[in-house]
Amino acid sequence: MPHSPEEKKKVLARVKRVRGQIEALELALERGDDCSPVLQQVAAIRGAVNGLMAGILESHLREELMNADSSTQSRAASIDDAVSLIRTYLR
Repeated sequence: MPHSPEEKKKVLARVKRVRGQIEALELALERGDDCSPVLQQVAAIRGAVNGLMAGILESHLREELMNADSSTQSRAASIDDAVSLIRTYLR
């Protein structure tokens, strides 16, 4: 989770853009728009959500790895946690 006010502001702005994209998709579906523009909108939403996920994940990893103890065992555990997070969220 982003902790600095600047990071939090950026993440919230991304969430609001995603919300706008989803609302536009909803309207397109209600209107019965053609499939091609609807699929393009879905792809744009997917990209926006992936970008949001990557930003939050990056923030988390930076915080965890920067705060890790300097011992080899602790660093190995931090790296294992990071790999696990990446595998879980970027499937």
